[in-house]
Amino acid sequence: MFFARSEKHHSSMTGREKRHQRIRTKIRGTKKRPRLSVYRSLKYVYAQLIDDTKGHTIASATSFGLNKGSRIEQAEECGKILGKRAKKKHIEYVVFDRGGYKYHGRVKALAEGARKGKLKF
Repeated sequence: MFFARSEKHHSSMTGREKRHQRIRTKIRGTKKRPRLSVYRSLKYVYAQLIDDTKGHTIASATSFGLNKGSRIEQAEECGKILGKRAKKKHIEYVVFDRGGYKYHGRVKALAEGARKGKLKF
């Protein structure tokens, strides 16, 4: 099974990319239970619900444009927004893909926000 990042030589991959690739061999998103993928940049956090069987993004949310509060509070709000968008598409259960990041800080806040937005994982 090959992923988009597999073209890179393994030794040139960052530690996070290696961890993410290892996680992705075990996690698959389906239409009924999509994968909640997290990407964390220095300023913002991005989340997507992905159906891996088709390779389609079902819903997405970002902290870009959320100016209130700290970055952790913005990540939690991003999770709540994603939960609302998922509910409109009749999605209740997801598989959480932390993207090779530690379950800590903004990644944890996004997950908790998604749970407050009625997503279950």
